[in-house]
Amino acid sequence: MASSGQTQPQFMTSTGPDRSSSSAPLVDDVERDQIIIPDNKSWKNLFAYMGPGFLVSIAYIDPGNFETDLQSGAQYKYELLWIILVASCAALVIQSLASNLGVVTGKHLAEHCRAEYPRVTNFILWILAEISIVACDIPEVVGTAFALNMLFKVPVWCGVILTGFSTLILLALQQYGVRKLEFFITFLVLTIAACFFAEIGYARPDASEVLHGLFVPQLKGNGATGLAISLLGAMVMPHNLFLHSALVLSRKIPRSVHGIKEACRYYTIESGFALMVAFLINISVISVSGAVCNSSNLSQEDQRSCEDLDLNKASFLLRNVLGSWSSKLFAIALLASGQSSTITGTYAGQYVMQGFLDLRLKPWIRNFLTRCLAIVPSLIVAIIGGSAGAGKLIIIASMILSFELPFALIPLLKFTSSKTKMGSHANSIAIAAITWIIGSLIMCINLYFLGSSFVNLLLHSHSKLGPVIFSGILGFSCMLIYLAGILYLVFRKNKESTNLFLLTTPESRQVPGGSDNAAFPREDIVSMQLPQRRGTADIE
Repeated sequence: MASSGQTQPQFMTSTGPDRSSSSAPLVDDVERDQIIIPDNKSWKNLFAYMGPGFLVSIAYIDPGNFETDLQSGAQYKYELLWIILVASCAALVIQSLASNLGVVTGKHLAEHCRAEYPRVTNFILWILAEISIVACDIPEVVGTAFALNMLFKVPVWCGVILTGFSTLILLALQQYGVRKLEFFITFLVLTIAACFFAEIGYARPDASEVLHGLFVPQLKGNGATGLAISLLGAMVMPHNLFLHSALVLSRKIPRSVHGIKEACRYYTIESGFALMVAFLINISVISVSGAVCNSSNLSQEDQRSCEDLDLNKASFLLRNVLGSWSSKLFAIALLASGQSSTITGTYAGQYVMQGFLDLRLKPWIRNFLTRCLAIVPSLIVAIIGGSAGAGKLIIIASMILSFELPFALIPLLKFTSSKTKMGSHANSIAIAAITWIIGSLIMCINLYFLGSSFVNLLLHSHSKLGPVIFSGILGFSCMLIYLAGILYLVFRKNKESTNLFLLTTPESRQVPGGSDNAAFPREDIVSMQLPQRRGTADIE
């Protein structure tokens, strides 16, 4: 045990040549802005845990969500509200598993993947995680550009360029510490909520119809299936699982069995509250869109806007139907959403790169690289296709996120169900069954939509028979590869490894079952914080 006056090691891992056991801390300034949880039974401890859930909840109310929410309300009124309810409940369960993984093991999801999978598999998972971050960043770039156009009449293509630099300014907040950044993000979330709750007052949707759409599932037509997948992809994002499992490590929790359980419980409560706010915001967006686009006094121009509604058209629609103040509120909410989402996306990318490759970049460098990958397609589409093309790009990005979700979700479910990784905190049979059912449904919906859409495309193609056959073989081969990758992750057995145990007593050094494996403490995890001004070298 560590002597008094020294930092006691919190977790114990097996020795041996493990690629994930880097001893270098993520930040050099260990004690600066440290958040320490007292080891006592008090509900006041909940406030010390508040923060990570709101940073994570931003991904559930980003411009990608608003785009899909607006289209679902415009085309199907309140019929797809139940998707938001199901996705929010699933998100709470899944995000709780992500936080539990970080709290119990002291390592986040990307680090576990690097330790668990072979190098080739690990590299592929890293590439997919990076693609998901870029796909998440595209709606944020386009959404911020739309907001600048609504508020200041800046052309969309010019707004795309400007938004590439705006987040670099907001990232300067990190030098003031984790807590202040969390308060700022929470303020932006509440600002978005206030704007859309005010929109509800303007639109006044029928409450009984909203409740019917919320609790009565219905899915009419292939178009509704596509929007449902987009809603799921915009709600449960792959990069969010990596982010949440890392953010919870910004607290120094008590080194006791009670401390671990309390941390898991309070992080779940905090996530539930943050996701409830995000859920109400999404419900508000769909309800406003459904009420406005199904109003009896719409002009022909507004009706055409509702047929292909995007973020930019929504502003003009709200201004025409509900008034200029409604349009301004929508633009402010969109701007707050886009800017806050890019901050959390930058941190997700930082943890993904550190976890999979054991590399750390300065946040502004990481943001610049991700932004370039997101800005290039956004700028091309904005110049060629205008606001309509940029709006369709958001839908495509959301669907990409939905298809990539299994490659982050399956490792999370397997790791949190593993006794060798989680010990007594492993998922119960009930939780494991629920989470696997949720994951299976998402994967089945993805495969059904992908297969049906591809078959329809081939049947209605006007090309010659040869190219159609070649496209069919190529397309179905890609689907088989996608399915094979999912099955590999599902049926591959986890590596045998020593449990993680708390080092609170000398007896706890002994592994149950008579194992004599030596161990060393993972001291860098005890004080891991969000990237700070002095905390990241150029590349280590």
